[in-house]
Amino acid sequence: MHICFEIASSASRYKVMIAPGAMDEALAAPGERVVIADAFLGERLEAAGIDPIVIHADERAKSLDQMAGLIGAMRDRGTTRGSKVIAIGGGVVQDAASFAASVYMRGIEWAYIPTTLLAMADSCIGGKSSINVGRYKNIVGTIHPPTEVIIDPDLAGTLSPEQVAAGLCEAAKIALCRGAEALERYFAIAPTAQASTATLTEVIALSLQAKKWFIEIDEFDRGERLLLNFGHTFGHAIEAESRFAISHGIGVGLGMLAAFHFGEALGRDYRGTPDINQFRRHIRELSKSSHDLSAVLGCLSLAGLLDAFRSDKKHSADAFALIVPTEQAGVERLMLAKNRTTTSAIERAFEAMLDEIAVGAAA
Repeated sequence: MHICFEIASSASRYKVMIAPGAMDEALAAPGERVVIADAFLGERLEAAGIDPIVIHADERAKSLDQMAGLIGAMRDRGTTRGSKVIAIGGGVVQDAASFAASVYMRGIEWAYIPTTLLAMADSCIGGKSSINVGRYKNIVGTIHPPTEVIIDPDLAGTLSPEQVAAGLCEAAKIALCRGAEALERYFAIAPTAQASTATLTEVIALSLQAKKWFIEIDEFDRGERLLLNFGHTFGHAIEAESRFAISHGIGVGLGMLAAFHFGEALGRDYRGTPDINQFRRHIRELSKSSHDLSAVLGCLSLAGLLDAFRSDKKHSADAFALIVPTEQAGVERLMLAKNRTTTSAIERAFEAMLDEIAVGAAA
């Protein structure tokens, strides 16, 4: 299956290509470039005659204090204004490489070859970089779209069930945010953490076509695109309090479950909406692919979760910004006063999510 389409951005249009074997073809193309890659791929690239800048893809690698070393390595390799950065890896590599490309010599071109399902199905388009500063996750960044995105679904065959589940959590989120038609198409594909490459290719294509609408209508995150933060405010708090023992995709999945409980704390009743019931079952099932999830969640403190939740950059000075599911299988953005009533509902949402996962693990 070969799929190709374009994304419109304020800078230019860029191509997204989904094709088996696409990574090797892209690396064989001529041109002045510097490759920034996940350390996992270092030996494979070196065997192909490529000298990459390698990144050990953990949260520290996308911190602001690591950017100086990355930019220095680019300069040491003779990167000029005419060079193109080729980023190969998952979301951490994407964030670090796209941020570096956006500020190096005031901005140079970059292309992205995602290697995780989460990156293939979600973060590879949109052009956002998100960089951590100290304990504050994703607090700085830029919007610097790539010139092309090259997706090789064969790379998904190297992923663990947990990594596949993490990507599916984000793809399911995009489908729900886009609306009933996209969600029904997602359910029809019936993806699981053990899905075949062919099935995952369908998920990738569906997810990116759904996300394309959001990033073209609202490139700079001021309106409709904000809905794609569904699950992220709760999820980032879960990731941070777990010291990132819980991956981003699984964290978002858990964050979406918490968001449903928050909606219920506001008085919403989702029981009569079949799509929501199916969605919640699907996310619970995906979460089971996360190694030792119950044990990790059992070590989290409610106080720590709330502290991380409060520090999220999406909030205003006097209100919490939350994406909350509607009873019609959609989502909406609410700005809720920072008072005891809202905080109590947030606490109950975290507690109910933790109980839900514990019950599911025991079943």
